[in-house]
Amino acid sequence: MKPVEIAKGVYHVGVHDWNIRDFHGYSTEKGTSYNAFLIVDEKIVLIDAVKKEFADQLLANISQVVDPKKIDMVISNHTEMDHSGGLPRVMHYIGEDKPVLCSKMGKKNLSQHFSQDLNYRAVENGEEISLGGRSLVFLETRMLHWPDSMFTFDKTNGILFSSDAFGQHYAGYEMFDDVIGNAIMAHAKKYFANILLLYAPKILKLVEQVTQMGLDIRMICPDHGIIWRTDPAKIINAYVAWSQQEPLNKAVVVYDTMWKSTRIMAEAIADGIAEAGVAVKPIHIRSSHRSEIMTELLDARAFVFGSPTLNNNIFPTVADVLTYVKGLKPKNRLGAAFGSYGWSGESVKIIQAELEAMGAQIIDKGLRIQYVPDADAVAQCVDFGRRIGQAVNE
Repeated sequence: MKPVEIAKGVYHVGVHDWNIRDFHGYSTEKGTSYNAFLIVDEKIVLIDAVKKEFADQLLANISQVVDPKKIDMVISNHTEMDHSGGLPRVMHYIGEDKPVLCSKMGKKNLSQHFSQDLNYRAVENGEEISLGGRSLVFLETRMLHWPDSMFTFDKTNGILFSSDAFGQHYAGYEMFDDVIGNAIMAHAKKYFANILLLYAPKILKLVEQVTQMGLDIRMICPDHGIIWRTDPAKIINAYVAWSQQEPLNKAVVVYDTMWKSTRIMAEAIADGIAEAGVAVKPIHIRSSHRSEIMTELLDARAFVFGSPTLNNNIFPTVADVLTYVKGLKPKNRLGAAFGSYGWSGESVKIIQAELEAMGAQIIDKGLRIQYVPDADAVAQCVDFGRRIGQAVNE
């Protein structure tokens, strides 16, 4: 990528990772980007580094704007290795004595990440520094989504460098929201569902804090994906809506199957939910990815999970998805369980316990069908689905 001047004296100098397809358990079928930004003022500042493997590419991009050795300081908004991995290489090149500005937790974490004795300087929440023609303000955003996270705000241009908030795992030549259009929202939703849902209460408090501060945000530059330059309020409002966790009139039927019996049940249950006038989507786990499933669950009122019984337990793939979803702590959900079995049939009870552990309100006692569902069993499944649909409508 060539550097792009996104505002006067502000350059995108980040890189694309076109080929990555898994980001610690998150499917990245469109790759991702590691965004970094260069501000050229009386003082020259680099905001965030990139993944270790791309450090030389970052330096090459910076070189097209200025000699990297002229950089006066580096700001590290987040110490996760996709943004800090290249920092040792960058600092070795530009000068290890130059300050690396970060949060207090960032200083601690960076010191533990790297053996280099770099010149870390912890900034205070709300601290302001001058670069000459503009001022930068630092805003601590602890646990969005690491303890060290912070935002950097360019008051002069109204640019919020938002670290991992408001991003998307997306690699493309469409750098801005107005270029790619509404298609980017699906990627933003997936990113929120799988990375930030757990921190929804903190997001709502942060938005309230930023509103009270009266920051004039005219552009949002996240560390992944596109830049929000036309309508930054669009993604902020989406984050507020997603964080409030007020689900749609929707159910998702998530299941796996051994000999198709649980699949027959899942599809019949989905039929019954649809008959009740509720939007429904059946998802076969081994035909999907857990991060795609979580994206569908983000705005669903009812979580319906199904599994055959295997070794007196639930199917391993179902256990995987339930564990993943529970860790993200969705709120305000209804839950239901179903499954087929041969002779013991523990899966329904186990699923219900998992749904209860994540705070879901259990709709029904659950439905178990032994061996292959016959016509009467399919009718029971449809009726089970209708009851789920009615509960969603209520």
